Amino acid sequence: QVQLVESGGGLVQAGGSLRLSCAASGRTFSSYAMGWFRQAPGKEREFVAVIDWSANLPYYADSLKGRFTISRDNAKNAVYLQMNSLKFEDTAVYYCAAKRSWTTLKERASYDYWGQGTQVTVSS
Repeated sequence: QVQLVESGGGLVQAGGSLRLSCAASGRTFSSYAMGWFRQAPGKEREFVAVIDWSANLPYYADSLKGRFTISRDNAKNAVYLQMNSLKFEDTAVYYCAAKRSWTTLKERASYDYWGQGTQVTVSS
């Protein structure tokens, strides 16, 4: 069982940066791939990024490459999402998620555990 708690969301002006954190409980954190998804009002939850167990294989949604960076610290049971050059359309609730397998990385149904989400609002 893995419990995930996101933090770091807030209100930021367009062009600014935010760093989201996800704290995980459980001694098996390092055996899970960790991902970030987001859901804007009226839209479906979409894939943002995922990172493998060893932190050597980050994978991003094509539209976010270059602006977002995912990282993890297995010693701290934490995963992070650094978001730079934020745009109004990045406004969403951001969710942390964990999965056991390194397949179907963009499919939200393939993730085993989810956090409650943290709101990111970008003002134009």
